[in-house]
Amino acid sequence: MKLHVYKGKKITVTYDAKRCIHAEQCVQGAPAVFNPNLKPWVDPENADAGTIALVIQRCPTGALHFRAEDSRLAERPDPSNSVTTAPHGPLHARGSLNVVSEAGEAILSDTRMALCRCGASKNKPLCDNSHFAIAFEDAGMAAPGENATAEMATSGKLNLIPTTNGPLHLQGQVTVRNAAGQVIFEGTEIWLCRCGGSASKPFCDGSHERIGFRS
Repeated sequence: MKLHVYKGKKITVTYDAKRCIHAEQCVQGAPAVFNPNLKPWVDPENADAGTIALVIQRCPTGALHFRAEDSRLAERPDPSNSVTTAPHGPLHARGSLNVVSEAGEAILSDTRMALCRCGASKNKPLCDNSHFAIAFEDAGMAAPGENATAEMATSGKLNLIPTTNGPLHLQGQVTVRNAAGQVIFEGTEIWLCRCGGSASKPFCDGSHERIGFRS
C-alpha cells in the first residue's frame, strides 16, 4: 500500500489512492484543503486541524486518514459497527473493522471501508467504482427486519471475511441498514452478497454458485 503524505504544522493527512472512489466528502467539506484541481491536491495549512479531522472522518472508504498533533483529535471507531447499502453502489462499513481471510489471517483493519457488492471490483473485497462500469443496479432498499427497532451498541470487533468465490461473512455485533437508513438486520453473524447476483440484496442467496462468481 503506497500512502501519499501531506504534512502540516498541526496535522498530517495520508491518502491511499487505491481505496478512493471519489465520494467527494472531503472536497465538499473542506474545499480549501482538498482541491483536486491543484497539485498537491491536499493542503493541511488551509484549515484548522479540528475541521480537517472531522471532514476526513466523513470519508466512507478509509482512503483518507490523519495524524494530529493534538491527541484529542485522534479518530476513534464508531461505538456501533454498521454496514449501510449505497444505492447502486458499495456497502459502507464503519466501526472496529477487520478484514480477515478464511484462515484467520489479518488483511486490513480500519474504521471505515467501502466494500464491493457488484462483483466486478479489481480490488476485492474493497470497492473500486467498477459498479459504474458494469451499470450495476440495486437501489439498496431491502425491507426493515423484524428485530430492527433499536440500535445495538457494541464495543467489539467486526470481522469481515471474504469467502472464496462466495459472500462476505460478517462475524461480530453489527447493524445493517438499507439506503434509507432503516435497520434491516441486527445480530452477530450474517452473509452479504458480493457477486452482484443475489435476489435478496444485500444478503446472500447462493447466487454466486449459479453465476460462477470468482474472487
